[in-house]
Amino acid sequence: VERSLQRLETDRIDLVLVHSDGNDVAILRDSGVYETLAELKREGKLRAFGLSGKTVEGGLLALERGDCAMVTYNLAERGEQAVLDHAVTHGKGILIKKALASGHAVLAGEDPVRASFELVFGHPGVTAAIVGTINPQHLAANAATAAAVIRG
Repeated sequence: VERSLQRLETDRIDLVLVHSDGNDVAILRDSGVYETLAELKREGKLRAFGLSGKTVEGGLLALERGDCAMVTYNLAERGEQAVLDHAVTHGKGILIKKALASGHAVLAGEDPVRASFELVFGHPGVTAAIVGTINPQHLAANAATAAAVIRG
């Protein structure tokens, strides 16, 4: 963290996410990483921290002990919705990964990008979505669609 602060030329990092290999609960309970991040937050070096996890149990534990969780939520995968719901009732942040199903969002008769963003941003627990792109035009189209959905 100290090296990152120096490289970023700042005194505080906005967000640190711990990446999970699928063993969410073990990472949170046994590795000591969340305790270290909590101490860095108390010292003012971090604004927030969370887990980019793969399980409902890990997402819920991440929210209980940290500030946010990154979960998969899209037209095809809604298995972690309980984490989003928990975030709403506990004032925690949620980042969505794979909002467009890694580019494979399909919905007969509808624009799958718009439908995906309507689902994601329609949930009150969602803070932001991390969406990849393949070129600047694709990025511009996705940003315009997301903006239209958010503005209603």
